[in-house]
Amino acid sequence: MRLTRQTNYAMRILMYCAANNERLSRIPEIATAYSVSELFLFKILQPLVENGLVETVRGRNGGVRLGRAAESISLFDVVRVTEESFAMAECFENDAAECPLVDSCALNSALREALNAFFAVLARYTIADLVAARPNVRNLLGIDMLMERRAPAA
Repeated sequence: MRLTRQTNYAMRILMYCAANNERLSRIPEIATAYSVSELFLFKILQPLVENGLVETVRGRNGGVRLGRAAESISLFDVVRVTEESFAMAECFENDAAECPLVDSCALNSALREALNAFFAVLARYTIADLVAARPNVRNLLGIDMLMERRAPAA
């Protein structure tokens, strides 16, 4: 199974927000950090906001932040709201009635078991786990440099 680009960047948005948890994150900053268009990120934000994974704050000093603690957002949560289909084969789809084995196929059963195992592993990992795995993630994403630029001169 291959996750879509949308899911990949949804996880990246959440990781950025988790690494930058002391302030609001701005879409232009996230887009720069990942070298992707702002428009693409805005499109990805919609399902994240609708499902409470991200909150938006409007206004001049607005931005985005996690909708709940990074420790409570599993990778499965993200995949579930960003992927359209989990059909690993035609027989997973609604119009599979063409196959005479659809109701008693061992392949279908094996693929469902594999998909459930995939989901179980994703459910074990959180956004916090991903950020904690790389202690220098703030530096890699340019967050520390942004903070230094915004800090008032002493």
